[in-house]
Amino acid sequence: MTSNTQLLEVKLYLVPTPIGNLEDMTFRAIRTLKEVDLILAEDTRTTGKLLKHFEIGTQMMSHHMHNEHKMVDRIVERIQSGESVALVSDAGTPAISDPGFLLSRACVQADIAIECLPGATAFVPALVNSGLPNDKFVFEGFLPVKKGRQTRLLLLAEETRTMIFYESPHKLLKTLRHFAEYFGEDRRVSVSRELTKMFEETKRGTLKEVIAYYTTNTLKGEIVVVVEGK
Repeated sequence: MTSNTQLLEVKLYLVPTPIGNLEDMTFRAIRTLKEVDLILAEDTRTTGKLLKHFEIGTQMMSHHMHNEHKMVDRIVERIQSGESVALVSDAGTPAISDPGFLLSRACVQADIAIECLPGATAFVPALVNSGLPNDKFVFEGFLPVKKGRQTRLLLLAEETRTMIFYESPHKLLKTLRHFAEYFGEDRRVSVSRELTKMFEETKRGTLKEVIAYYTTNTLKGEIVVVVEGK
């Protein structure tokens, strides 16, 4: 293998990828992915399409939630041996509700340098365009599906900061109804879906209004829910 490490420092690079619109890929991200020795990809098929689009021929290896535990030590060893490694998720910034934390922690413990490039992540535009206070906020990601969900909702009912959640289309209405139950149906909410894509949509209103809207409107795509604090 021909090493690219004369171009980049030997370290772990966390590289954001577009959440929908390929034009959101930065010049720096493209250069980094071209110059590292190895790209760790959540789904090599998804990342493969991105690499092909930008004519990036770097070797890829699968790194996802089901295998990251057993791969961490091996990747740390490869970096320590002189390889530069980039980690990408399917979309957005690695480790934000995606694999990345375990490897980052292991690199910190092994005194390996980490560099996180700035770039796309879904919750920031959803928060900014929600019209809700964004000077202070809490990112919750995905709520627990069953165990611990009620406990979490009871705790969040007292949260005064704006709250940000990720949700899937088929679970959105259930989650919004839980919010109405625990936070009150007059609490304001903003639901953004398909951010940066052709059919991007943001629906704002009270929980009661937004529940009524999505009860009669088809819902598809990746979703960010921003909820007003108490």
